Amino acid sequence: MLKLYNTLKKKKQPFKPLKKGKVGMYICGPTIYNYVHIGNLRAYVFADILRRYLKFKKYKIKQVMNLTDVDDKTIRDSQKA
Repeated sequence: MLKLYNTLKKKKQPFKPLKKGKVGMYICGPTIYNYVHIGNLRAYVFADILRRYLKFKKYKIKQVMNLTDVDDKTIRDSQKA
């Protein structure tokens, strides 16, 4: 049984999809403003492993990830180049 940490309730809870056999995943992707480091990749790697596990368990998955490419740090560092 898959259990995930519920930050609202501050405890692990069994995973139950909203629709039987289907899972929707929204992942905040990295904000790309400088060289890549492990902190940028943690959320991506976790989401990828979770998606692969759910696919292995025969769930239909719709996954969306944003890529933030413009913010103050991006603008600042691009002006340095």
